[in-house]
Amino acid sequence: MSIAVSTAVSTAVSTAARPAPGATDLRCTHCGLPVPEGLREDDAARQFCCHGCQTAFGMLHAHGLDSYYGFAERREAPVRASGRSFDEFDHPAFANLYVTALPNGLSRTELYLEGVHCASCVWLVERVPLLVPGVLRAELDVRRSLAVIEWDITSVSLSRIAQSLDALGYPPHPFRGVARAAMRKREDRAMLVRIGIAGAIAINVMLAALALYAGELDPMDAGLTRFFRWVSFAITIPAFVWPGRVFFTGAWVSVRARALHMDLPIAIALAAGFIRGAMNTISDSGPIYFDGLALLIFALLVGRFLQQRGQRMAIDAAEELHAIAPTTARIIENDAVRDIPSEALLPGMLLDVRAGESFPADGVVMGGHSSVNAALLTGESRPASVTVGQMVYAGTLNMESPLRVHVEQAGEASRIATLMRQVEESAKRRAPVVQLANRMAGRFTAIVLVMAVTTFVVKSQRSAAHALDDAIALLIVTCPCALALATPLAITVAVARAARRGMLIKGGDALELLATPGILVLDKTGTITEGRTALTVWHGPDWVKPLVLALEDGSSHPLADGFRRAWPDLPLAAVSSSRHIAGGGLQGTVHGHEVRIGSPRFVRESTIDIDESLHRVINDLDRTLTPVHIAIDGVVVAIAGLGDRVRDDALDSLQQLRGRGWRTVMLSGDTQDVVASVGRALAFEVQDSIGAVSPEGKLAFVEQLKATSGRTVVMVGDGVNDAAAIAAAHVGIGVHGGAEACLATADIYLTRPGLGALVELTEGSRRTLRVIRRNIALSIGYNLVGASLAVFGLLTPLLAAILMPTSSITVVLGSWYSTTFARSTTTESVS
Repeated sequence: MSIAVSTAVSTAVSTAARPAPGATDLRCTHCGLPVPEGLREDDAARQFCCHGCQTAFGMLHAHGLDSYYGFAERREAPVRASGRSFDEFDHPAFANLYVTALPNGLSRTELYLEGVHCASCVWLVERVPLLVPGVLRAELDVRRSLAVIEWDITSVSLSRIAQSLDALGYPPHPFRGVARAAMRKREDRAMLVRIGIAGAIAINVMLAALALYAGELDPMDAGLTRFFRWVSFAITIPAFVWPGRVFFTGAWVSVRARALHMDLPIAIALAAGFIRGAMNTISDSGPIYFDGLALLIFALLVGRFLQQRGQRMAIDAAEELHAIAPTTARIIENDAVRDIPSEALLPGMLLDVRAGESFPADGVVMGGHSSVNAALLTGESRPASVTVGQMVYAGTLNMESPLRVHVEQAGEASRIATLMRQVEESAKRRAPVVQLANRMAGRFTAIVLVMAVTTFVVKSQRSAAHALDDAIALLIVTCPCALALATPLAITVAVARAARRGMLIKGGDALELLATPGILVLDKTGTITEGRTALTVWHGPDWVKPLVLALEDGSSHPLADGFRRAWPDLPLAAVSSSRHIAGGGLQGTVHGHEVRIGSPRFVRESTIDIDESLHRVINDLDRTLTPVHIAIDGVVVAIAGLGDRVRDDALDSLQQLRGRGWRTVMLSGDTQDVVASVGRALAFEVQDSIGAVSPEGKLAFVEQLKATSGRTVVMVGDGVNDAAAIAAAHVGIGVHGGAEACLATADIYLTRPGLGALVELTEGSRRTLRVIRRNIALSIGYNLVGASLAVFGLLTPLLAAILMPTSSITVVLGSWYSTTFARSTTTESVS
């Protein structure tokens, strides 16, 4: 805080009159909320609910901006200034990413502001140039909470501006989409300029055309008629030179690539009309078409603009995946801590990551002990403990205590960046149905060109003017834009929605293959089961549990972890002594009792008796479970069975998949007895529960199914031992837990635990294929109807230009509002 602001606050408070005696409902002068008892000052008329509001009031009062308090609608929330230094805003890496140098020596950036909600916020933010010398412009888009700041870097630093915004209650953040937004602005501005010029030209050409039409009703001087024809010709030329150039550029690219593009028939139609009109103008005979052509260019540009805006809805949804890792990082240098942009992190740096913060990079814990929520990468909803020497990953959340992390991979090399990049790049892979649609669009364009030529040749024998109109209308109305959009747009929307549901689909081909039921091969451990030891069976009194838990508390054995997860809320008994016996178990003194826990042989060798009720339990215990005996003071009093627990949703999900025509096969490296037992519980066919299979055996099994079954083979696994089989299958699906191998091999990566995601994935794929087929049918049907109307002379070129974008817009809206995957704003694995 500057001295001027502090003085202003003191003056404002000290010079005010006291409140009335007995006043109980004191309101904050800045935000209007009640003032807590501890912050009330009996000798001051201006009261503040927090120091943040007091600071903000002092800033405004010191600069003569008290008119802010005249707004009827103001913020009704205390100013929660973060107190950050915002030093990272002055870092060169930040400038490269988010700051634009202006020709006049100024700099400009766009910042996202928290807490913006009304007109008073706009007024206050736009007064920042009065609060901070060196700031020349501050504009706020309240709808997007986006502030545009222009300042003189020689007079004030961006961190100082950010501190002022923070002190006013609007903590700033870099607008991460600034580059994309700037590009879109340029594209939109250029398109709107084209549309505006095309519209102005069309209006002027229409005025000249009205004069000519009027001359036909009331004969006009031949010289004047010739004048208006040449005026129309001259005004139309700029429409072709600039606004209409986009169609000719696209057509030329199509010709050079030897691939029929949707711009080709449009360019031919425009060129044919213009050449014929020019010839008639020069010869001073026949129709000139310029009014229709000018309006045609305008209508086509408007349609293309609306189409592009619709496509962006899907692209924006997919790009939401990037808002994962934090934008700033706190690094430690020479025992000092400072903030820098996360993009400026380099391997070897030391990070300070506090509780509640996300890790900005991949690294190794060098100091501290905490738990990490890694649901983003693994789908595991429970936090995992981390300590010195363990890896943590960008985008995951530090839950409990501060950690010091040595950076191993940062930025584009981090695990989450690799995942996002592979999803984006692989999503460009074209499914067979996409390739089919593109081939159809090319062939359709060729057919349309032949039809147009035929229409013109046949009809020109009666009327060349009408023949040209009909041919032009045919070329325009049958533009295969909708056909080309039908498939990729539906897939883009589906992939984006699936991502928000915890299903990262790397290519449209996987969606198409999953739409038809085939053979689903599932690994057992970590896929059908939870992939960790859990307490499944317990026979014994409850008073024994705290004794077991206390003795197992210090053990890192997986069986001990199973007990801890089973009884997380039980109190621990006092342990006097404990000892681990390798290959046997644990023994010790707990709460005055001699306790022995471990294998049946280990426990019985030192016991004198066994509870009668446990004899039958010992004989009936599931052989797939690991038996653990518990003896207290020489008597076996409890028996536990621990094993890899089958997921809760496994049976229901598998039955749904089978009901939809999928054959399910379980393939595991576990013993055949264990696999057969799980298979019986989940209603697998006996021959489809296959155990004792090596990774090489899994690969051979999948390849044999592909060669002999004639159906789509889908391999689902954890991406470690199953990586080769996942890569060999028609569709490889990696589940949470084995992310590294999944990144390299799987076509789809599921971040949600359980098999329910598979049911949703197959159903969503089926719906996506249905939307694609519907889009293709609509676009083909539209083109057939339009072509028929044009051939029979029932469609003018102008009407064709108005109708042409309708099919594309229909496909865009149909894809966006289709129910492929359930709409969700967050991934279920994190919820």
